[in-house]
Amino acid sequence: MKSIPKILITIFILLSVVACKAQIKNASSETVKIYGNCEMCEATIEKAGNVKKIAEVDWNEETKMATLTFDSKKTNRDEILKRIALAGYDSDSYLAPLDTYSQLPSCCQYERKAKLTENKESVVATVSKTDMHDHADMPAQKQEIQTLKAVFDNYFALKDALVKTDGELASSKAGVLSSAISAVKMEKLTAEEHTVWMKVVKDLGLDAGRIAETKDPTHQREHFIALSKSMYQLTKVSKQASPVYYQFCPMANDGKGANWLSKENSVKNPYYGSMMLTCGSTIETIK
Repeated sequence: MKSIPKILITIFILLSVVACKAQIKNASSETVKIYGNCEMCEATIEKAGNVKKIAEVDWNEETKMATLTFDSKKTNRDEILKRIALAGYDSDSYLAPLDTYSQLPSCCQYERKAKLTENKESVVATVSKTDMHDHADMPAQKQEIQTLKAVFDNYFALKDALVKTDGELASSKAGVLSSAISAVKMEKLTAEEHTVWMKVVKDLGLDAGRIAETKDPTHQREHFIALSKSMYQLTKVSKQASPVYYQFCPMANDGKGANWLSKENSVKNPYYGSMMLTCGSTIETIK
């Protein structure tokens, strides 16, 4: 009788994998070992690895084995394991940064199989030393700009559409931005960019997607506030071909104020458009 629950668990896992594959296009699956201890670890590991309709992680607390199911045309095993490592969990391929591991709750601090002697960004350093190697002949600044150029360009196009209060155009530009976010090759990012990208990519995709889903400028502007916060973090660590201006409107967001990024120093307010086109000021110039 004791074997029945195990059989049911096995069946449930298999059904879950099948259901997951049905939701993910071009689905491929791999099984890897990821170190952790408890249910809290499971929640963190799966949250870090999951990307809606692109990647799904199912981690087993007892065996420490994870099933990775992913769209092979949009991501890969390494990208998923990097995200999980940056959340604090080692695999046999990527080690978590030492400071991230040390900040895990005591119950989640598993026994590490590899002793880290590198600096605190060990996993990022590994990425920059290996994946960047094939691009050594490309000037560093040119490579950094090109890697995220489509993301920045489409953000500014979306901002311009909101300045015009054109909900249909903003929806279209947000859809293109969402595609640009999904197309970013993480292995081509610098160490600093990679660290920030892993923190903001989920929110970037979510906010761009929500703007694309509606043609109502009021709702679009609500999500543009959060989108701009994530873009600001990314802009601070990325090389820019020309200055970017961080601007602020004190009237937006129900009087709480809101920021946005612009390629122009002159203020053109995306939160009010022609109603208060010049309301706001430049508070920082990012070069």
